Amino acid sequence: MPSAPVLIDNASTLAWSVAASFAPRVILAALILAAGTLIVRWFGRAVGAALLETGRVDVTARPALAAAARYSVLIIAFVAALSQLGVQTASLLAALGAAGLAIGLALQGTLANVAAGVMLLWLRPFRVGDYIEVIGGNPFGGTVKEIGLFACQLETYDGLFVFAPNSAIWTLPLRNHSRTAGRLVSFNVGLAAGADLAHAQAAILAAVGDEPGVLKTPPPQVFVAGLSEGGAVATCRLWADASEVGAVQRAMLEAAQRALEAGGLRPTQLQRIVPADGDPSLLL
Repeated sequence: MPSAPVLIDNASTLAWSVAASFAPRVILAALILAAGTLIVRWFGRAVGAALLETGRVDVTARPALAAAARYSVLIIAFVAALSQLGVQTASLLAALGAAGLAIGLALQGTLANVAAGVMLLWLRPFRVGDYIEVIGGNPFGGTVKEIGLFACQLETYDGLFVFAPNSAIWTLPLRNHSRTAGRLVSFNVGLAAGADLAHAQAAILAAVGDEPGVLKTPPPQVFVAGLSEGGAVATCRLWADASEVGAVQRAMLEAAQRALEAGGLRPTQLQRIVPADGDPSLLL
């Protein structure tokens, strides 16, 4: 039976030989991971720049595509590093599949956000730059800055940052204030008894027609909505550019009042009726 010093010497020799043969693999695996980390950052920026230069990919999908490219490179680097350590890829994929199932059951909410993000990118109910309003549950709204795989980033009209999970947007009713080219805006004008209605209609049309953001087609309309002993009520209907509807709403009442007073027709009331005061586009 070998003595203790001999056993220790044999064990040290074996450990040294194993370390000498395994150390290069460990070092190479570490280098692969380090290189993969650097390549992930560079590749993500390169993909984003390439998508921007082509101009064929919608700006809404660019962040998600760049994120998918980064994750793909990171997974490849991780698998290559494990291969250098002698881990069998087939068994690794099986283990990852089992782990993925367990993680998926534990993170159902997160996966729901991913699924909702894919559907938002596929159906595109809104794009980057649109002003949206989620009207169910706890309502919120803002200008869309980014649509990611897990959440959307919005900015409210007063400059607040909103980080909204995709599932909170996908499962609730939504208003898109920027989707259509024009927005209908209306207001009522009260006129004193005996006022020249034709003159008032012409003055209002001239005033609102010159306002920036008012669409020429369909043209603005002014009609008498009601008559009483106290005077007439005229309604003005016009279409405004969706990106300038807030400015049009703020300017049209003053423009109509100035035009009527310049023509000797002092209005008894001016009231906006479309959209309602709760419409956030009033503040855009």
